[in-house]
Amino acid sequence: MKIKTQQKPIPHNRTGLYHPGDMDNLLNRCGIEFSPMQLDQLWTYHNLLRQYNLDLNLTRIHNFLNMVLKLYVDSILPGRLIDLPTPLLDLGSGPGMPGIPLKIAYPHLEIFLAESRRKRVDFLEMAVNRLKIEHISVIGTSISSRFETPVQGVITRAVEDITTTLDRVSGCLISGGLAVFMKGPGCDNEIREASVKFQSKFRLMHHIDYHIPHTSQQRRLIVFQRIDEPLWEKRSKAMDRYPFSIIESEQNKIFKDLKKLLTGRGIKKYQMALISGSKQVMEILRDFPERCEAWITANNQPPPSESPAYLKWYQLASPLFKIIDAAGTEAPILLVKTPLVPKWSPEDGLPEGTSMLIPFQDPENVGAVIRTAVAFGVKNIILLAESAHPYHPKSIRASGGAVLRASISEGPALKDIPKNLPIIALSPEGTNISGCEFPNTFAFLPGIEGSGLPDHLRARAYSIPIHKEVESLNAATAAAIALYIWSQKQPIP
Repeated sequence: MKIKTQQKPIPHNRTGLYHPGDMDNLLNRCGIEFSPMQLDQLWTYHNLLRQYNLDLNLTRIHNFLNMVLKLYVDSILPGRLIDLPTPLLDLGSGPGMPGIPLKIAYPHLEIFLAESRRKRVDFLEMAVNRLKIEHISVIGTSISSRFETPVQGVITRAVEDITTTLDRVSGCLISGGLAVFMKGPGCDNEIREASVKFQSKFRLMHHIDYHIPHTSQQRRLIVFQRIDEPLWEKRSKAMDRYPFSIIESEQNKIFKDLKKLLTGRGIKKYQMALISGSKQVMEILRDFPERCEAWITANNQPPPSESPAYLKWYQLASPLFKIIDAAGTEAPILLVKTPLVPKWSPEDGLPEGTSMLIPFQDPENVGAVIRTAVAFGVKNIILLAESAHPYHPKSIRASGGAVLRASISEGPALKDIPKNLPIIALSPEGTNISGCEFPNTFAFLPGIEGSGLPDHLRARAYSIPIHKEVESLNAATAAAIALYIWSQKQPIP
């Protein structure tokens, strides 16, 4: 689409002294007609720009003709090409363009002039005050995705690439809002990159070629429309959906209780656990909805919109959320009820089938071996007294959520495991496990990290042969290899 304007020759002013009438004549030749009040406002702005330019370096354009055409007319033209939304954020406004000329030309617009450089902010505030224009204000800070003042549109003449700007305005531009880019002709790559990167968030709405009248300046107006929702809008809907609590103090009782769930003792006391990691969270939510109690998020993020409405929602101040988010996922955390863990005594004998006795003190090792055991079809997990809690955040994460799918019970200390139980113990000094004949009912028992097995169990242990250069395998790794060897000797189901 091209814009045609009447190209009458512009007479040269030989005196070099210009007046409002000269500006009015130039605007008229570009098809822009101003009322006396609008002309007076633009003339006042022009003089302020010239007066402060030397000290503040507001623009490199000094010639009167070029200032009118390449600054003011260029700023106004987008309003002739599309219907500009309001309120409109002028991103990187600099000395006030395109925002101030647009506001003068289209008084109905509410304009925010966003500029982070202090001297230019001071100039903008002075100019707005001198022009006595209502519904135009200055935002003296850099705009990032955390800026959440809602706007219907964003316009920018800045040289920043389109993808960077779309990411920058993702916090404030409402769903259906417009991001308007005043670009030169060589921006095809930017458009393609933005269209691919933000295909689920923005759609290319307009691509308009035009030029500044009475100049050789070719321009493009690129307009993207937002099709997703900004974070504050999602959060607002979530607050209507879930019963929520805003937590900003470390002394808050809810926060104190959540913090205790980072330890095995706290998990055991409250019978609650924290699930982190987006994939694992959604799987637990899908497969165990009856165990899910609440969302825990930072105060700058909402919980997933597709989750059940009965969940509570704890919004934590960002520093508090970082404490609870021990894994550093930066994603919403799910609070779940843990299953009751029954007691097992050696006097009762081993459950039918294959069991795994776990003495590991490292919660990641506990989670890893539970994940492997469930994967190979082990029926029973027995946690010995030395073991870390299976619902510790690190255990749950290492298990990939398998702890909620396993049959888990609590057993005695490692030293109290009797000799007469059918146990396949693992120790570096043992017999090669490849020759082991596995009974129908038995329990694997890997040694505890560091100290290994008690003497009465080590004497009849099996080992996994390794090169002499390495003293031993990680306990969870050794258990995984043993489980694989056992699985290969089982009938194909």
